[in-house]
Amino acid sequence: MQHETIRTLGQLRASGYKPRTVKQELRENLIRKLRVKEEVFPGIFGYDETVIPELQRAILAGHHINLLGLRGQAKTRIARLLINLLDEWMPVVAGSELNDDPLQPLSVFAKNLIAEHGDATPVAWMHRNDRYTEKLATPDVSVADLIGDADPIKAATLKLPYSDERVIHFGLIPRAHRGIFVINELPDLQARIQVSLFNILQEGDIQIRGFKVRLPLDIQFVFTANPEDYTNRGSIVTPLKDRIDAQIITHYPKSIEIGKRITKQEARIKEDQKGMVTTNEITHDLVEQVAIEARGSEFVDAKSGVSARLTISAYEQVVAGAERRALINGEKHTYVRVGDFISAVPAITGKVELVYEGEQEGAGIVAEKLMGKAIRTLFLNYFPDPDKSKKLKNRVSPYKTVQEWFGSGNTLDLLYDTPTPAYRAALDQVPGLRDIVTELHPKETADMTYFLMEFLLHGLAEHSLISRNRLTAGAQFKDLLASMFTMPTFGDDEDEDEEEEKPRRRR
Repeated sequence: MQHETIRTLGQLRASGYKPRTVKQELRENLIRKLRVKEEVFPGIFGYDETVIPELQRAILAGHHINLLGLRGQAKTRIARLLINLLDEWMPVVAGSELNDDPLQPLSVFAKNLIAEHGDATPVAWMHRNDRYTEKLATPDVSVADLIGDADPIKAATLKLPYSDERVIHFGLIPRAHRGIFVINELPDLQARIQVSLFNILQEGDIQIRGFKVRLPLDIQFVFTANPEDYTNRGSIVTPLKDRIDAQIITHYPKSIEIGKRITKQEARIKEDQKGMVTTNEITHDLVEQVAIEARGSEFVDAKSGVSARLTISAYEQVVAGAERRALINGEKHTYVRVGDFISAVPAITGKVELVYEGEQEGAGIVAEKLMGKAIRTLFLNYFPDPDKSKKLKNRVSPYKTVQEWFGSGNTLDLLYDTPTPAYRAALDQVPGLRDIVTELHPKETADMTYFLMEFLLHGLAEHSLISRNRLTAGAQFKDLLASMFTMPTFGDDEDEDEEEEKPRRRR
């Protein structure tokens, strides 16, 4: 390995090493990976025909890149994966703060060292992970942070005048020389700071205060931005946008299957949770469908977007809810329930930006409504459409027995923390419920059968065949007509109803 044997400038020359720019390095390594059909951006799903080809074209063209998209669209992750296109090791002049190429020194330090030692100049090797620099743009970022400034302490220590280039303290960008520099949320950078990037992007040099310094920096710039930022918090100044060669628009998963792959990869499920809780594909589908419903909801701000972090957090909460129930009940193993999905409201409330109407409803109520819509949508994948059965006058509804049982005044309470035997016994009370499930899904396990029985009840409630009322620690199912005279329905605000009842009681 070169990085283990080459330690001086003379040895580096003898090895046949030739300097390359970062853009050449990225381009050549990308070409090599494409030719052998090696995956370039592992762990990025849903972009195979959109974002990734555009990104590869930008790299082949040697362009600076702006990844434009709503939150939770893997913009930063894509930027971080670009380091895989760098050489594993890169030679630098040992001790240089600007990562100087031994054959093309840039800083005064490196030039003086090579002039003094010649071929004996010590060479160090930098790993590609150290060639990646990331900065989150915030309003308090200064030109000194990014570019640099004169350092009075350095001037005093070295006894140098301020006119000497050696008193400069270089910022993040010069220190990223020969590497990748990423600025996240670019519009949050003040306009005057954005202006300081003009020369770097176009001419490749920097200017620090009154110093006549021309450092032809070699940097691959990647920016990320949210379209919302262009109007709300700030904007990218037009001349800077003009200097960013490629603007690539990211997007949310276009299907539930892609969303599930992302969630399964990113969800932090502990090993002991995996051993204790068994989940199923319907649960995964429900979690992804909530995000889809939120992105089309009239209560949620579409400009803000709904991050993939919503589904990841929601799924983690579903598993945690099932785990908690098992721990409380002393069970070594449990199967996920629809109730675990319903109880994951806290994972959703903080992940959606509500419009005025949503604020009026309340974040918790909006989250429950989104969950209800997800159940209603996916219900039709497993059971007959209740709306169609209502219209068929000559055919008996497959849900008639279940409806009649509730219509006779019976109710069913399903609490989140109910032990498995009591949970199953409660579902078995409802005549016809198991028959519907076993007829349509005869080969399912006992655990899955009970899950589908509960799912069927929630689906019937969403299609207004029965009523589902929200309890503090679960849900109550009853006849639709009876519920109109008693408790609020699932998704209504109980507290407001209670407040309204207080003055009536006084009278």
